[in-house]
Amino acid sequence: MKERAKSARPRASLHTLGCRLNQSETHALREQLINEGYEIVPFGQKADLGIINTCTVTAQADSKCRQVIRNFIKHNPEAYTAVVGCYSQMGAKEVAEIDGVDLILGNQDKLGVLKHIGDREKQERPVIVREKIDKRDFSMHFAGERPFNQRANLKVQDGCDFLCSFCIIPFARGRARSRDFGDLMREVESQVARGVRELVLTGVNIGTYQASIDAADAKLDIVGLVDALDGVPGLDRIRISSIEPTTVPSELFARMADDSHALLPFLHLPLQSGSERILREMRRRHTAAEWADFIRQAVEAVPGLYVGTDVMVGFPGETETDFEDTCNMLTDNPVAWAHVFTYSERDGTLAARRDDHLPMAERHRRSAKLRAQAERLRYRWHEQHLGHEVRVLFEDPREGIAPALTDNYVRVVVPMDDPLQVRNRLGRVRLQSISADFVEGELLEVLG
Repeated sequence: MKERAKSARPRASLHTLGCRLNQSETHALREQLINEGYEIVPFGQKADLGIINTCTVTAQADSKCRQVIRNFIKHNPEAYTAVVGCYSQMGAKEVAEIDGVDLILGNQDKLGVLKHIGDREKQERPVIVREKIDKRDFSMHFAGERPFNQRANLKVQDGCDFLCSFCIIPFARGRARSRDFGDLMREVESQVARGVRELVLTGVNIGTYQASIDAADAKLDIVGLVDALDGVPGLDRIRISSIEPTTVPSELFARMADDSHALLPFLHLPLQSGSERILREMRRRHTAAEWADFIRQAVEAVPGLYVGTDVMVGFPGETETDFEDTCNMLTDNPVAWAHVFTYSERDGTLAARRDDHLPMAERHRRSAKLRAQAERLRYRWHEQHLGHEVRVLFEDPREGIAPALTDNYVRVVVPMDDPLQVRNRLGRVRLQSISADFVEGELLEVLG
């Protein structure tokens, strides 16, 4: 029994908290572990190594990180535990106080975690590595070999120079920088060869993407990037994740409206507040009127365009009138969905120094009201599509149903006796009825 245990492959478990960018980085770490001979097991099962990729966007995110770390150590007391990412960068002292943590890596070193783990010997006190984040453009040297299909996140950019007064992310992830174009394209080709049909471009501030493409330092921007990706054989769909409204070139609209181009009719444009005064105090780079004008232009240019947004509730000094301005902004504009954040003080930000913070109970009241409004927006969006025949990409099947996603981000479920037959295939469905947060559909044909 001991010999078998000794010869068995080491077991590793990974967990991601936070954004799509974190998800993309965790996938890269997963591939590294597989290439080093690790067996990947679901988080919560017994493992020899645990890697927790953390988020610090709010105080609630910090608390969730600590809870996840403690739960992993409770069920795996002998495992080597590495905590990496944004919370490690900004809250290393708090992480180090958790018994059983062995390694704490900030964002500069997180993708090199295997170099720091060594022989996985448990530490009396955690090793902390928080180097200054490099300002130069970067490579990830993706080395995936296992089959992968459906949608995948593609990290194209990191960091942000905008410095909104409430945001900790520029401190956690550093200044804006772009991924080397050749390195990025090598991952794209690898992903497509492994079955990926849709790539979701991820980053902190994607619209600032600028990569050198030759010795003369010619630059490729976000438009050039999506055109380059459109030229990759086998890549059917490109989706841009959250992007700052002031960084979206209008040239993207023509690509989204062109059925022959892989770029999908999808925009997630953070608003944060519908109050002009609050936007100024947030140090946002757009006004409420400019944001509204921009999405109206986009919707006119791109038929069926999905527009999502982020809004923050309870910013210091936010009055009831300011809050109602935000509610009205969502109601009065063609918004399909709003991700609602409750303002959270982040040490080191300008907003945290203010003396007019709202009581937490009031922040939660406003957040609850706005989340209910967001659900009504989603219902309105789904209702607009009933009876339509649309293209979908089918995802992982469940018993008797085939989940899918339309080009413009309507979640669809199609009842089916054998859903495996359509897994990772494009199809056409008719949208028939709304059920909870998705739409039930009828399969019309499988496209390939």
